[in-house]
Amino acid sequence: MAKKDISRRQFLKIFGGGAMTAAAIVTGCKSKTEQQALNEYAKQVEPPVGKMTFRTNPSTGDKVSLLGYGMMRLPSKTENQDDYDQEMINKQVDYAIEHGVNYFDTSPVYCQGKSEYHTGVALSRHKRSEYFVATKLSNFHPDSQTREGSIAMYKKSMKDLQVDYIDYYLLHGIGGGGMEAYEDRYVKNGILDYLLEERKAGRIRNLGFSYHGDIAVFDYLLSMHDKYKWDFVQIELNYLDWDYANEINDRNTDARYLYDELNKRGIPAVIMEPLLGGRLANLPQYLSTELKQRNPECSVASWAFRYAGTPEGVLTVLSGMTYMEHLKDNLLSYCPLKPLTPAEQEYLHKDVAERIVGLENIPCNDCKYCMPCPYGIDIPAIFVHYNKCKNEGRLPFGVGDKNYRKHRREYLIGLDRSVPKVRQADHCIQCGQCEPHCPQNIRIPRELAKISDFVENLKRYPTEESLANKEG
Repeated sequence: MAKKDISRRQFLKIFGGGAMTAAAIVTGCKSKTEQQALNEYAKQVEPPVGKMTFRTNPSTGDKVSLLGYGMMRLPSKTENQDDYDQEMINKQVDYAIEHGVNYFDTSPVYCQGKSEYHTGVALSRHKRSEYFVATKLSNFHPDSQTREGSIAMYKKSMKDLQVDYIDYYLLHGIGGGGMEAYEDRYVKNGILDYLLEERKAGRIRNLGFSYHGDIAVFDYLLSMHDKYKWDFVQIELNYLDWDYANEINDRNTDARYLYDELNKRGIPAVIMEPLLGGRLANLPQYLSTELKQRNPECSVASWAFRYAGTPEGVLTVLSGMTYMEHLKDNLLSYCPLKPLTPAEQEYLHKDVAERIVGLENIPCNDCKYCMPCPYGIDIPAIFVHYNKCKNEGRLPFGVGDKNYRKHRREYLIGLDRSVPKVRQADHCIQCGQCEPHCPQNIRIPRELAKISDFVENLKRYPTEESLANKEG
């Protein structure tokens, strides 16, 4: 797509996962004007070739690109998100490899189960020595937790990825469900022992796990490091979660603790959620302005990527780059990395993170692990709309606010435009099936109930007429 030929529809797609969201435009909760965003896109600099920063894996000596490609949110041909665009996937993978990216992370459950296949098609067009592929044993469903089911998932991953060995293989999402879930998924069925044998045979080159949830499981697995010899561990790390993960959600663990525990054992850290699902690229306008003033040549997202890549124990930083513009911006952050100074890190910790925590958002990363809801609720879209309006100071709280009517109307109209009425929070029956799947450990039914009550109050009181009568 030539820059001069960008259409409004393409604009909405391009900026949907990065600088702004289409929902922000239709709701009136704009973080920047459409023209400003177009200007920013037009000025994007081409990242240099041959300048990627690499880190060395102490287990294997692998030279791993500091930017890792997360294949969770692949580009699609249409608004139908399961109609994936293989041609565009190939183009972006080619561009990434040309600019030094060699770590590609996927899973059997990403993109409605299609990510590994599309990733395999794109990567198989390159020499096997040009890339490292990471995937996971995502045996969340009871049928895949049997020994046979888990082995079948592992072998299907190799088939879909078109490889005869996997460079980085993970136990997916340990901590969710606590020790009981860990035992059921990996120990009682003998699968962890099986994977250790596969590593010994060379079909798995590095074995690790990704962590969400119960810290007791994380601590236990690290206590078994002498036995299992973990080659790497994937954790969530960003400047908000470094000290405030537990304050945002009392069931999360601060990244400072996770990183320190890995670092003192010499275990490389693979970083996920450097942008918290895009939240650290979509800051309130006053914070975005501050960051741009401190470094006009860098994007708001670049601050978060430089932060995540600065610690020496970090092997690679994953980013789910749906659009070429996201890929180019992230390459600019790591080609090469300019590490944050101690003063810059302190600024992010104290001046930026503290104010974000004060917003008291719902810590949703729009990862969609909670989906599909058996009753059709569009959980991420409801949370994204609420957070966006709250970040921009446009939540209609208090009839005494001079902007109450305007913000009330914007919130309700924007909600109806971005979430069909039959998929809104008031249709939640509190079954709780979503909650165990949330990596952020959000108490989803509780939050949906609060939003449902909030929306219901907006709809019934005070109405426009009652406000007018009160003023009269």
